[in-house]
Amino acid sequence: MVNWSVVQHVDFEGPGSIATVAAERGIVLDLRRPYRGDPLPAAEDLDGLVVMGGPMGAFDDTDHPHLAAERALLATAVERGIPVLGVCLGAQLLAAALGARIVQGPAPEIGLGTVTLTEDGRRDPAFGPAGRVLPVFHWHGDTFTPPPGTVRLAESRAYANQAFRAGKHAYGLQFHAELDAGLRAAVEPHLPDGTALDPEHAVTVERAGRALLGRLLDRMLS
Repeated sequence: MVNWSVVQHVDFEGPGSIATVAAERGIVLDLRRPYRGDPLPAAEDLDGLVVMGGPMGAFDDTDHPHLAAERALLATAVERGIPVLGVCLGAQLLAAALGARIVQGPAPEIGLGTVTLTEDGRRDPAFGPAGRVLPVFHWHGDTFTPPPGTVRLAESRAYANQAFRAGKHAYGLQFHAELDAGLRAAVEPHLPDGTALDPEHAVTVERAGRALLGRLLDRMLS
């Protein structure tokens, strides 16, 4: 069995289909909720690290003092070649840990939508098989500059940095690929008024996300 830690920031943003594809590959997920007082894992104990999303900013350290420790942990994990997956806030924390600036986006991007793969994204072993356009779920208002030494993999019309790769085993996803039925039910009550997740479109996003996550984990485990 392979043991990975998942850092969660709010109750309603759990690992979703990340847990499903991990279980299919024999990965045991150790869930850490630092907002409830759980300690973060030590880098030397990690086989892999997943950092989830949340409504706070990547540098909201005053209200969420664990974020500074998360950035340090992410930097160490990448330096050691440990598999890392950052989702939404997790991608921003990963980008910040690698030297990027976190900035406010042009406008909140919320709801079911798509990202377009860059040329490097289409060549990436995990992203490339998705095709040029990937259905995703968006929920962000902040973004980041490209972290030095990383490869930009996806973009949207409003947000140029939707996904990146650092080395071989670390990926940051500004969007959510982990949406599944359970996560959708947990998230929907917290979405802004007027934001509806069409069930048929959501199923398309869920299938595409699960396939992408499977390829990502396979690459990280190789």
